[in-house]
Amino acid sequence: MSPRIALIGMGGSISTPGRHRLDLHEYGQYAKPLPIDGVLRIFSDILDGFDIVPVPFHALDSAAAGPALWLELNRTISRVGADASITGIVLMHGTSTLEETAYFLHLATKVDAPIVLVGAQRPPNGLGTDAGINLLNALRVASAPGSRGLGALVVMNDQVHSARDVAKNANFALDAFGTPGFGALGNVDPDGTVALYRRPARRHAPDTAFDVLQLHELPAVEIVYAYAGASPRAIEAFIDDGARGIVVAGMPPGRASPAQRVALLEAVRRGVLVVQCSRAGSGRIVQRSDDRSAGFVPADNLNPQKARVLAMLALSCTSDRDVIVGMFGEY
Repeated sequence: MSPRIALIGMGGSISTPGRHRLDLHEYGQYAKPLPIDGVLRIFSDILDGFDIVPVPFHALDSAAAGPALWLELNRTISRVGADASITGIVLMHGTSTLEETAYFLHLATKVDAPIVLVGAQRPPNGLGTDAGINLLNALRVASAPGSRGLGALVVMNDQVHSARDVAKNANFALDAFGTPGFGALGNVDPDGTVALYRRPARRHAPDTAFDVLQLHELPAVEIVYAYAGASPRAIEAFIDDGARGIVVAGMPPGRASPAQRVALLEAVRRGVLVVQCSRAGSGRIVQRSDDRSAGFVPADNLNPQKARVLAMLALSCTSDRDVIVGMFGEY
């Protein structure tokens, strides 16, 4: 019996044909992503061996994705995953924000079936496109027994990554996605074998503290970038606008400018969660005693965009700083 895979179409390059074979970067300017039925027609020749259940969703440029859409997507996945006949769930997604959606699902979903996110760096009709092979490999991973219990996964360029650790590290390269410092969980080989070699150590879905099925918005958390001579104006504006949390993409190993630090201390005084990250791209935040006493929360090794996702989910269930510190060490 063929594995039954729910395929959710959410747009992105993988489902946006270009005007011609060399239209490798402007296709999104001239065409909208195809709905799921149109994508299935493009890839009909590689779907043999899978019982595909198409799930319509919003087909969009992933730059337009955000918390409200994640919550709606979570409800859709919850409904789809309640069907015991579903072996796995594949989500086609644009690569710009794929890692953020993936980490949200890695923390928030409550389904047992494997959830695999996949995108493409080139449109499906482009020269040297990766769209078809990426989709096929995602279906293979979603149907592999070893994929269960790993949380949300990202499949790109023949590699399987944990949603917590994966990041997009290049604009157009086919190997744009990687896991800094640790490497992929495994590979999908040319014969279709899904070879997995390690498992995520941090807590992940469905066994998490975050139950957001009934929510339609998440607490507002913003990101501030630190750089030489950075002013406090953005931080002050976010505080005045009612942000519940601020993530600082700090200068390595996680420092804000002196002016920013003054504003961040005021943010903590006014009850705003301040999460300390690094813009370096890898490595843990090892807090100094003055940052700890200031009330800043270390983001472990999460990049700023991932730290924002966890901060929003944490604030959806608690405002206790010590509890949130524990969550950043646990997830």
